[in-house]
Amino acid sequence: MRAARVLLRPVGFAGFGLLTLVLLAAAFGPVLWGGRAAAVDTGNLLAGPSAEHWIGTDNLGRDLFARVLVAARLSILLAVAATAISLLLGILLGAAPMLLGRRLGRLVTSAVNVLVAFPGLLLVLFFAVVFGVGARGAVLAVGVAGAPAFARLCHTLMAAVSERDYIAVARIAGVSRIRVLLRHVLPNVAEPLVVNATMAAGGVLLTFAGLSFLGLGVQAPSYDWGKLMQDGLNGIYVHPLAALGPGIAVVLAGLAFNLTGEAFAAMFGLGDSPGRSRSLEEPREPVAATPAVPGTVLSVEGLRVTIPGPAGPIRAVRGVTFSVSDGEAVGVVGESGSGKSLTALALAGLIEPPVRVEAGHLVVAGEDLMAAGAHRRLGTSLAIVFQDPMTSFNPAHRVGPQLAEVSRFHQRIGRRAALARAVDRLRAVRIREPERRARQYPFEFSGGMRQRAMIGMGLMGDPRLIIADEPTTALDVTVQRQVLELLAEVRRDTGAALLLISHDVSVVTDVCDRVLVMYAGRVVEELPAKDLRTLARHPYTRALVAAVPDMDTDLSRPLAVIPGLPADPVHVPAGCAFAPRCPLADDHCRAVAPALVAGVACHKATEVPV
Repeated sequence: MRAARVLLRPVGFAGFGLLTLVLLAAAFGPVLWGGRAAAVDTGNLLAGPSAEHWIGTDNLGRDLFARVLVAARLSILLAVAATAISLLLGILLGAAPMLLGRRLGRLVTSAVNVLVAFPGLLLVLFFAVVFGVGARGAVLAVGVAGAPAFARLCHTLMAAVSERDYIAVARIAGVSRIRVLLRHVLPNVAEPLVVNATMAAGGVLLTFAGLSFLGLGVQAPSYDWGKLMQDGLNGIYVHPLAALGPGIAVVLAGLAFNLTGEAFAAMFGLGDSPGRSRSLEEPREPVAATPAVPGTVLSVEGLRVTIPGPAGPIRAVRGVTFSVSDGEAVGVVGESGSGKSLTALALAGLIEPPVRVEAGHLVVAGEDLMAAGAHRRLGTSLAIVFQDPMTSFNPAHRVGPQLAEVSRFHQRIGRRAALARAVDRLRAVRIREPERRARQYPFEFSGGMRQRAMIGMGLMGDPRLIIADEPTTALDVTVQRQVLELLAEVRRDTGAALLLISHDVSVVTDVCDRVLVMYAGRVVEELPAKDLRTLARHPYTRALVAAVPDMDTDLSRPLAVIPGLPADPVHVPAGCAFAPRCPLADDHCRAVAPALVAGVACHKATEVPV
């Protein structure tokens, strides 16, 4: 085991060994040495080190070594309590953007950034004055002063996790912000928080000793290591061990926490490197489901996605219109940046503010997706297969329970029945040993297996439409073929329609019945997949097909490429967006944007040779 290997290393062995000794002293010190630490011996005042008193006695003749051991409990308890306060406040402040919304969260984050700029010791002294002298005031002072650093760390960690697909899906499902934080976010940032909290405890211990040494912490008759150092300061030149003994205890305890934190970092692999999504349009009142055309599972009209930018709004998707029939497979192809994935995310309701999503008509399985709560009412009729399943699965939970959660939430079935269905769905997507695999974590699956499991998650319900956003990206050709065959098999078995997003013309030709070609946020051509290579009329479609090599490609000549660069969505030309790269373009093309007529948006469609 990795933990065993870490423990056998010098850092792990020293850290856990020292921490064990410190905790044993804290637990049993007052029980075993409490009487000796309190025993007054007036005939042996301020005695030096001896066989009976290892580091001497104090001004009342009490054994200092016993008092150091007894003080371990209070010192450790105060340090742990202050660290816990810092960690709890840090989590709350770091999660403010998630819990309070962007506007209030930004204010809290700005305040945290200001506090982080102040020296930590200055904050501790300030809050010590605010909360008052004594152990309780010192705990609150150190805990509150340490919160900004934890808040900064938590905000950074949570910001990375909150962008994952499984977080967006949980929000769409109506999961509350607090539950998203507790179930999906905190488990995925727990390891670095544990490491940093363990290391911080050593620093907090030193800070507490400093406060008690200055008279702001623990007060008589109680004592911790800092109070013992203060008591021994007056005779440090005559009897140095009276002050150095507690100081050595502070150093050893702090070293124990820091080395243990380093061991945790190695154990966790951290030492090698550093409510529903809504658009910006006005809230719409719930409306009755729009009756769909018989046999149509998806109907889109005038879909627009606008992203705010420093130079003005960026129109990433510009009036996309299409439909998908029951059981039909429709492919969407185009270069990167053409708006394919944004179209899929808009259909799934996964567009986050401040991005604006608008449409004249957007209906899936009879549900108007522009109405409030539509995606939740849609239930399992819509399934999504994301491009990167590693970001779609929650890495802190096992695969089986993640699949089962779909049935438990949408179909209201029990935990055991949902897990049984999850195993059955893993078997349906041809994952071997599904019972064992259901108990594993996503990182224990290969890339192809994770993609199969993602398809299995979509099959936990009864999907009428499956949106697959480049499901074969980063997979080798063998696994790619298996995933595509699995999607085709799912279509045959369930009768579900498929919307396949891809930049690979060959994949779409093999799998789909119909193809939509997108460029600069618009559909520029729509035609049967079997005619893509031979009957395409738009110059861009012809260029895409020509850029894909086949068995007849002459390897002695340079491969075909599309000249120029894709259109910049910030500065889309007034006319045809493809005109700067099109060999047939003229002044009319550059001035007037062509409409989609008879399946093609091109003024020169009749001039493209077939």
